[in-house]
Amino acid sequence: MHEDQSGQATAFVVVMATAVLLFTGLVLDGGLALAAKVRALGEAQEAARAGAQEIDLAAYRANGTLRLQPDRASAAARNYVSTAGHTGTVTVAGNSVHVTVTVNQPTQLLRLIGVGSVTVTATGQAEPQRGISGVLP
Repeated sequence: MHEDQSGQATAFVVVMATAVLLFTGLVLDGGLALAAKVRALGEAQEAARAGAQEIDLAAYRANGTLRLQPDRASAAARNYVSTAGHTGTVTVAGNSVHVTVTVNQPTQLLRLIGVGSVTVTATGQAEPQRGISGVLP
């Protein structure tokens, strides 16, 4: 006596299919989150460098004093972050520009379980430099 079992799914198959889908989602969306983190880090560092270029030229030309113009440095860094399409914070302390960039990365597969996006942040810091520092290739 052989019973017809067509159309029936065992609990094992359902659990394994769900586990494979979740694992695939973690790999795919984890990779996207890592790429977003790298992108945020690059943008934070570049924004800080943009701010660090805003030096007080009058003081530099008068006596060689290398100092930032805080308002202009902050505005340049904020402009860079907003042009990149992200949000962040900028602080200027002394001759140092600190930038934190926040990126929301939408998920692809994890949204099926209610995780719509992953938020990553990265920070960058820069100071104005005189001349070339380091060895040229």
